[in-house]
Amino acid sequence: MDVASESITVIGANWCPDCRRAKAFLGEQRVPFEWVDLEVRPEMTAVVESYNHGARVIPTIVFPDGSYLSEPSNDELADKLGLARSARSTHYDLVVVGGGPTGLTAAIYAARENERVLIVEKSAVGGQAGITERLDNYPGFPDGVAGHELAERMRRQAERYGVEILQAVAVASIAPDGRELAVATSTGDVCRAPAALVATGSLYRRTGADGEADLIGAGIHFCATCDGPFYRGVDEVVVVGGGNSGLEEGLFLTQFAQHVTVVEFTESLAASRLLQDKVRAHPRMTVVTNTAVAGFVAGETHKLKSVVLEDRATGARRDHPASGAFVFIGLDPNTSFLAGAIDLDERGFVVTDEQFRTSMPGVFAAGDVRRGSTKQLASAVGEGAAAAIQIRYHLDKVEAAR
Repeated sequence: MDVASESITVIGANWCPDCRRAKAFLGEQRVPFEWVDLEVRPEMTAVVESYNHGARVIPTIVFPDGSYLSEPSNDELADKLGLARSARSTHYDLVVVGGGPTGLTAAIYAARENERVLIVEKSAVGGQAGITERLDNYPGFPDGVAGHELAERMRRQAERYGVEILQAVAVASIAPDGRELAVATSTGDVCRAPAALVATGSLYRRTGADGEADLIGAGIHFCATCDGPFYRGVDEVVVVGGGNSGLEEGLFLTQFAQHVTVVEFTESLAASRLLQDKVRAHPRMTVVTNTAVAGFVAGETHKLKSVVLEDRATGARRDHPASGAFVFIGLDPNTSFLAGAIDLDERGFVVTDEQFRTSMPGVFAAGDVRRGSTKQLASAVGEGAAAAIQIRYHLDKVEAAR
């Protein structure tokens, strides 16, 4: 008994941590796969046993060519997918940490100046933009563009100029090494360069509720400006988070949806009084407080159908029909590997000067990871270009000092 599929099939169970890890890894790499939950389809247990000599090992991941992996590590999955995870050289002119729009733009600019550039990306190239369903506010695409398509275009352009890209590889540290910088990766490699750009971006905090991971981009979003227009005319959308961002984005969404419900975990909203007054006075907005999001439910089209809300005072749950959910509960910069090495602000964002220089000579930062950035795609690309120009000036000084 086997599995016939044109895509990768992941067989497992929602309670299995390794299954969740494997699904997350494939999702981060934007690798399409079919998820088979043994609790929903117990007959597939026989398939798992057939691949594992009678043992029930999950996840069992079956590939289109008929090969399979049982309970693989992320490294094993990366190798199976053919991801480049070791640099071809030990020395570069510039190492870019992060392969989102900021890092890709900086790499393109630098490579066009004949600089040897390496991008190290722990997930998939494209960053947050790459997992956005559609981008309608990026210049040059009057009809909009799918996030994955824009990411792939930028990747191809970078590779055309000779940029080397590593995927599924994290940077463990950046440290001074004589006149250069030593960039150590999670695979144990160390690359050296006179300049490095930190463009690791930030992650929108998630609720952690059941069903969330499977519905991101299919009803669950983190940017109303980017994805709000897709909900023009729908009856209901939900905004999770009662801070300034949540209420501002909720008001914005009333341009499209017939009604917006704001859900706040605590007993009171954290937004400014002015915003609270605007929202409470709006005829097509409702605020519910002391309420947790317990789950997200998919419909037959595999898109969001409803949000499970839990009253924190009574524990009672109810199904709240909604076509979309926008989560605004904060941002976490991807800077844990920089702690103690480079100046960060109280929220963990990288502190830079006007030339994008950090507190470590030779290290620059741009995009969403930088304190004061606007967290918008167009500005992220602009910062990548501007940082590349400053890096070129830095490299010229390094060369002149030799």
